[in-house]
Amino acid sequence: MSALITGSFAFDTIMVFSGQFKNEILPDKVHMLNVSFLVPQLRREFGGCAGNIAYNLQMLGGKALPMGTVGHDFGPYAAWMDKHRIDRKFVKEIEGSYTAQAYITTDLDDNQITAFHPGAMGEAHTQPVPTAAGIKIGTVSPDGRDGMIQHARQFAEAGIPFLFDPGQGLPMFGGDELKAFIEQASYMAVNDYEAEVVMARTGLSLSQLADRLDALIVTRGAKGASIYAGDRTYDVPVAQAESLADPTGCGDAFRGGLLYGLEKGMDWETAGRIGSLLGAYNIERPGTQNHHCTPEQFKARFQKQFRYSYD
Repeated sequence: MSALITGSFAFDTIMVFSGQFKNEILPDKVHMLNVSFLVPQLRREFGGCAGNIAYNLQMLGGKALPMGTVGHDFGPYAAWMDKHRIDRKFVKEIEGSYTAQAYITTDLDDNQITAFHPGAMGEAHTQPVPTAAGIKIGTVSPDGRDGMIQHARQFAEAGIPFLFDPGQGLPMFGGDELKAFIEQASYMAVNDYEAEVVMARTGLSLSQLADRLDALIVTRGAKGASIYAGDRTYDVPVAQAESLADPTGCGDAFRGGLLYGLEKGMDWETAGRIGSLLGAYNIERPGTQNHHCTPEQFKARFQKQFRYSYD
């Protein structure tokens, strides 16, 4: 079963500020904000939502088909994908553009400030969903605005269930547009802050959102996650991490686990726990695609963590 993961590919420049943003930003001066953060740690990583989700799904043994538009500088990323046997057939290079670039600053409280250059991502709408490619499930993750709207419509018209994952793309859409996504999607995954934004813009409560979907997934950081499916709520615990290196990409790792569970027809408790454990793997290493395990190693750690086996 193949999962088409529409979304961004990006080079992530990740910087760590050895303090707390709250101590550097004066609340009564935000209208004239002018701050600078010393960041002794800096890394350049492969990222973007489509790339990150695909990496995690492929690591578990799933079939990931990421789809996105990239620039002329994509060569090193392409080699990385080939190394990890991630299919590139739906990755399209846009001549004269840069691959999307994210500049992420993280403080000691794991808060983040991000600046993002979309580059080739803005041409995502030039690539339609390949409905004849045997796709059984999809995602609409942060991407070019027109591309996200188009891909959601194409998934729906083809009868392909998909996960709506607005993430950093949320500011691009108003209430009516979000309602349209939700009506077309089978599932939606947001963090707790994004859930509040969606509720505010649509005027719908959490239960009303859940009623319009097969499942609504809300991640809550260190508090785990909640999955609202049918008339039930499944509480997903946090998987214990061996170290806390970098939270960047944990949400994408969680979504990779969800897709794997959906691919395999697993129950929501298990799919959520797979996502939770992938998030733990992610946070143990700096960057979004630097963690690694074999499917067998993952299953062994899952059994140790949650006291039961899947598969």
